[in-house]
Amino acid sequence: MSNETFDLKRVKQLVELMKSNDLSDIEIKHGESQITLRRGAQPVLVPGVPMAAPAAPSPLAAPAAPAAPTAPEVPANTTLISSPMVGTFYAASSPDTPPFAKVGDTVTPEKTVCLIEAMKVYNEIQAECSGKIVEVLAKNGATVEYGSPLFRVAVG
Repeated sequence: MSNETFDLKRVKQLVELMKSNDLSDIEIKHGESQITLRRGAQPVLVPGVPMAAPAAPSPLAAPAAPAAPTAPEVPANTTLISSPMVGTFYAASSPDTPPFAKVGDTVTPEKTVCLIEAMKVYNEIQAECSGKIVEVLAKNGATVEYGSPLFRVAVG
């Protein structure tokens, strides 16, 4: 391999390749020549050398932690159908089809009530309870988090 293989221009090209493909590291070997590039800070540990412990932050200087979100209050005789994953909520399989579940519909545990799209995969979400839909809590096309309430169901 020639000495030009790992010149600055070539290294810059490799760095751009890493950025454009979201690679964290790349290693190239050719004969006896080798180059390894890594993106991001990675601690380097040297055996036998003790590391200093980081100083504890002052309690007065610590920023206030945001209040933990509280679960919505569930009225008596109702339950929530919550999102089992992070993704995008869809009430129907396509814009021109009726929603899987709407206010007034009766659901069973196996009834599909919506789709959650995560990483380009559409996941059918089942009611997992029996009752009547009394409120749709998620907006069509909105991003939902794990545990986000989707529907309120009157049970019993």
